[in-house]
Amino acid sequence: MQLENSHLRIRVAQKGAELQSIFNKDNGLEYLWNGDPAFWGKKSPVLFPIVGGLKNNTYTYNGTPYQLGRHGFARDLPFTLTANTSDGLSFTLDANETTQQQYPFLFRFTITYTIDRNVLSCHYQVTNIDIKPMFFSVGAHPAFRVPLVEGTGFEDYYLQFDAKETTGQWPLSPEGLIKKEPVPFFHNNDRIKLTKALFYGDALVFKGLNSTAISLHNNKTGHGFTLKYNKFPYMGIWSAKDADFVCIEPWCGIADAVDSTGNIRNKEGVNLLFPGEQFNRTWSVEVF
Repeated sequence: MQLENSHLRIRVAQKGAELQSIFNKDNGLEYLWNGDPAFWGKKSPVLFPIVGGLKNNTYTYNGTPYQLGRHGFARDLPFTLTANTSDGLSFTLDANETTQQQYPFLFRFTITYTIDRNVLSCHYQVTNIDIKPMFFSVGAHPAFRVPLVEGTGFEDYYLQFDAKETTGQWPLSPEGLIKKEPVPFFHNNDRIKLTKALFYGDALVFKGLNSTAISLHNNKTGHGFTLKYNKFPYMGIWSAKDADFVCIEPWCGIADAVDSTGNIRNKEGVNLLFPGEQFNRTWSVEVF
């Protein structure tokens, strides 16, 4: 599906309700990664009903074990187009027999993309339609082209945070689990210079950043973007080895820790939603 105004044109696939393109008509630039499978075949998958990986790909609920792969199943399932207006597209995934084998909760998950001038917003709405409380996580994983502009290189770019940061980075085990202690990263600064080597040890994972916006800039042109997020307590920044993209990933959830018990009730970052309740979060990207 395609949505456009006089400044932006976006495309969204029904599989996973995944963004496929963010094209800026004003400057002729495509901002989203092309999904080259030689590096990473996705572009902007949604992470639901978990973020990251589970210890042994397993969690327990009321004593029953369930198998669930990294980042959950939503990114691989077909969504239904439920709204199509001049400035927005909504896609919905409802619990079904397939999801219940992996995740024993009845839910409705709607992703709405809207555009306003040169700003794309992505809204997640999770509704508990079960008679019991449900436990879930949700997160974003958009991959942006770097270098963005012809004649620039990956290392001409940097990420600018909108607040000074002092937090450490939470390293990942070879199995993708969060290690017990952070390692120093920020030292009251607000910028990360991009290098390919920065991601050779997997994603940079942060908890409790002060910032609510991260911008991509470069030293040669005025083009980039600002990604804004609010009430996403975790952040992942990642690229595949030597690939020409960077993912900026606001998360409401996080991978299991290396010492996780597997009980979903006790999982760090899990969200609890009672019957009939809704959970809403929005992130946006302004391109320039």
